[in-house]
Amino acid sequence: MRKIAVLAAGGTGGHLFPAQALAEVLISRGWSIVLAADERVAGLAQDFPAERRIGLSAATFKSGDPVGMARAGVAVMRGTAQARALYREIGPRVVVGFGGYPSAPALIGAIIDKRPTVIHEQNAVMGRANRFLATRVTRVACAFPTLLKAPPRVAGQAIRVGNPVRPPIRALYDLPYDPPGAEGPIRLLVTGGSQGARLLSELVPEAIAALPDELRTRLVVQQQTRAESMETARRVYANAVVDAEIAPFFRDMASRLAAAHLVIGRSGAGSVCEFAVAGKPSILVPLAVALDDDQGQNAKFLADVGAAEVARESQLTVASLANALEKLLTNPARLARMAAAARSVAIPDAAERLADVVEEAAHV
Repeated sequence: MRKIAVLAAGGTGGHLFPAQALAEVLISRGWSIVLAADERVAGLAQDFPAERRIGLSAATFKSGDPVGMARAGVAVMRGTAQARALYREIGPRVVVGFGGYPSAPALIGAIIDKRPTVIHEQNAVMGRANRFLATRVTRVACAFPTLLKAPPRVAGQAIRVGNPVRPPIRALYDLPYDPPGAEGPIRLLVTGGSQGARLLSELVPEAIAALPDELRTRLVVQQQTRAESMETARRVYANAVVDAEIAPFFRDMASRLAAAHLVIGRSGAGSVCEFAVAGKPSILVPLAVALDDDQGQNAKFLADVGAAEVARESQLTVASLANALEKLLTNPARLARMAAAARSVAIPDAAERLADVVEEAAHV
C-alpha cells in the first residue's frame, strides 16, 4: 500500500517553502506527495515535487464582516467536500497543514474522516486557521520556542522542530561566516518576502545613497524589489554610483545568502529561520500590519540573542537606516558576532524533524 501524504499550504512562500522541504524528505523516505493549495502558488510551486496538485475552494474574511464570514464559510464547506472526495480516491495516510486559509478545507476534511493530521506553525504567533484547528488535529509542530495565541494545551504539547528550509539553504549551515575586510567589496542582500515589500523597495536605496562615499563605493547590493519600484531603485543606485542588481524575485537565494555580509528584510518566519541557518547578521523590518504582530515576534527571536537589529516601520527613516547600516558595515567584529549568534539558534534539520513527527502521527 502506497504511503501518500497530502500537504496543504497557503499561497505564499512562507507556507509553501517549508512544505516543499518536508515533501523532499518524505519522498526520500518512500512517500508520494499531493499538494493542496490555491491559485496563488502557481508562480512559487514550479519546483514543488508533488505527483498531483489540487485546488480546494477556500476564502478568508475580515473581522466584523458577517457577509464575508458567511461567504468564507460556504467556500470552506465546498473545499472540505472536495478534499473528502479526493481522500476517498487516493487514501492518504496523513494530511499536513502549513497554515493560511487554503489549508483549512484539507485539514477539516481529514478530521471529519478521522485521518491522521499534523499542523506545522511557522510563526512565533499561531495563525488564525491553525488556532481554530489545533485542538482537533493529531499533532502540532512549531518553529519557535514560543507559540503565542495558541490554546494553552496546544502550546504545552507542541513539538518544536524549527522551520524546514530548502536543501540549498540547509547547506549554508556548514559554511563559515566571512566578515568584510578593511578593503574590498561589502555585499548587502535586501529581500522583501516572496510578494515584495514597497517600503524596503523604496527606502533602502535612498538610505544607501546617503552613506559616506568611502563606504558606499564598496557596496555590492542585490535587492529584491517590487516591479513597480524597480526603475526608481535603479535610478537612485546609478546616481549614487552603487553596484546594484535589482529583481522582483531571486530564485537562487541560497547562493546570494552565502555571499552576503549583511541582510535586510522582513521578518516572516521563513526568512528569519533561513537567516539563522545561513548564519547571517540582519536588519529586520517587521510588517506593521501583520496580524497579531507575528513578524515582530519572529524578529524578537533573533534580536534577543544579538543576531539582528529590529527596525519598526513607525520609526524607520532614510536617516535611521543609513545610520544603522554605517554602524554595522564598519564593524566587522560585530557582524561576525551577530552571525555566530544567528547560527547558534538555528535548527538546520527541521525538515527531518518534522518528517519524524508526520510519520509518528501516521503510525509509520
